[in-house]
Amino acid sequence: MSHDKQHTYAIRTEWTGNLGEGTTNYRAYARDHVITAAGRPDLPGSSDPAFRGDGSRWNPEDLLLASLSSCHMLWYLHLCAQAGISVLAYHDAAVGTMVEDADGGGRFTQAVLRPVATLAAGGDAAKAAVLHENAHRLCFIANSVNFPVSIEPTVVLAG
Repeated sequence: MSHDKQHTYAIRTEWTGNLGEGTTNYRAYARDHVITAAGRPDLPGSSDPAFRGDGSRWNPEDLLLASLSSCHMLWYLHLCAQAGISVLAYHDAAVGTMVEDADGGGRFTQAVLRPVATLAAGGDAAKAAVLHENAHRLCFIANSVNFPVSIEPTVVLAG
């Protein structure tokens, strides 16, 4: 008999973009906000500059892609550690595509993760490549989105 474990996450998002007039019109306010959680550094947020946001702050689209990328990486590192594969370095240049509808709404249509894992000399590159498939299958965030997330991994041996 399986027992599903439930985990709850709580954050606070506070809009800090009232420039004095509130939202009297589309141009009257900043999109700035701060995302906080107990015991963590504040995360400065805004909208994408295409939507009158501050490009120096994180936007929801960035954060969605970052969640997919970091979730995959954490599962991958876990599976490699379990399998006795020593990963020395890892980076991912992920790209997400969002399409706007005529009414201004929209959706992500895809995300592509391009992780590059560097293994210790003598590591099993073939096994390390297969573990990306397992990590993708286990990733909580990839399992929660309604658009395809593909993985284009590269495995490099050190030395």
